[in-house]
Amino acid sequence: MGLGGVGGFDYLCKMSGLYIHIPLCASKCNYCNFYSVGRNSNGDRKDLSAHLVAALKGEMDERRGRSADSSDFLANAPLTSIYIGGGTPTLLEPAGLKDILEHAGKLWNCAGLKEITLEANPEDLTDEYVVTLAGVEAKGESVPTFNRLSIGIQSFDDGLLKLMNRRHDAKRAREAVRMTQKIGGSTGGVEHGAKRHTAGFGANISIDLIWGIPGMTMAQWERTLDEAAGLGVQHISAYHLTIEPGTVFGKWAAGDRQLRNDAIFAPIPEAETERQYELLCRKLSDAGFEHYEISNFAKPGYRAIHNSGYWSGEAYLGIGPSAHSFDGKKRREWVTADLEKYITAFGENTGSGRMGEIYDGETLTDRELRNERIMTGLRRVEGIDMGDFEKQFGKGKTDELIEKAERFVVKGLLVQEGKNKSLPTFRLPEEKFLLSDYIIGGLFE
Repeated sequence: MGLGGVGGFDYLCKMSGLYIHIPLCASKCNYCNFYSVGRNSNGDRKDLSAHLVAALKGEMDERRGRSADSSDFLANAPLTSIYIGGGTPTLLEPAGLKDILEHAGKLWNCAGLKEITLEANPEDLTDEYVVTLAGVEAKGESVPTFNRLSIGIQSFDDGLLKLMNRRHDAKRAREAVRMTQKIGGSTGGVEHGAKRHTAGFGANISIDLIWGIPGMTMAQWERTLDEAAGLGVQHISAYHLTIEPGTVFGKWAAGDRQLRNDAIFAPIPEAETERQYELLCRKLSDAGFEHYEISNFAKPGYRAIHNSGYWSGEAYLGIGPSAHSFDGKKRREWVTADLEKYITAFGENTGSGRMGEIYDGETLTDRELRNERIMTGLRRVEGIDMGDFEKQFGKGKTDELIEKAERFVVKGLLVQEGKNKSLPTFRLPEEKFLLSDYIIGGLFE
């Protein structure tokens, strides 16, 4: 399998992912409730970046050093994917990103890596940055260069981008994608284990879009979709806007802010949601994208490996402020959402013995695990295989779920498939994806 995509990769096989969070942002988007800090909030940008990179490496050392008791959440499992997200990872210079990748390669088994993703904002992807990034590859047996780029475009409408407080405009978004495709199309080949990976990140680009934006017309949404489908990217993630309390949008909605067309800023009506989602599904299907998860569309062979690990319940380790980890069984853990405390703990080689101050966590109950399995399974096109469910949770709970699911099958809200009639597979038909919350809630314990 080449780096261009997933090919025949079995999404249910054992895999482990490493997520690294870069909590830096040049400005806060009006809809965002993720943890991030301004790049100048702690002094000079380069100085802050250097401290952050040092702290990330320090936490990786701390986590890997505790593999004997599995507190690194990966133990000795080989990595399948690395994802550097944020925040805005491209506020780090390529040399800092290289330093992070090299350090990960020294600590974990990277011989089976299939996907290394970097999140990026269009305004950061200058010619110079992309040329330098394309040359970033780690040495020896560590990690090859990035082979996938995820670009946060959100819209190709300048008015909506301004409403969301994005720093780029539609022209810059188009230029960033095209320039990345041209410059980052090939790494020239990087030896890695027994395989030779030749595709660069320019040949494997994902873009993010947002729909359900108050005031957005169907014409605006259609133009954005047409632009996205025409760019030649391999993957599109399209998320319905959630207006979160504490965000600028949340404050606007609570304060009855008026838009330019005199409409009140508020969540869009359900009928409008349905029309926008139907257009999204139709446009991307016509453009050759596979709708493999409720919010994700891929050209054949280009499903997101790292995110598929989340949806399949595989183990992953999160590094960086506010990053989450899961051991693939029952244990979840997360890092404090406090950059200053994080840098103090790990950036000054004082990480040992500080785990209790930096981390919090929980152990999921069997009921919580079953409900999560139902939720993530039905978000994916594969659905829930009752044979796999029975192996994990036993016959009694499986029989209960089948009985509930069959009621939705009769109503046409679920599809029942599979050769094993006693242990079938249940999945949501695409036209019922918008009802997923209702259906999944009806299957929960």
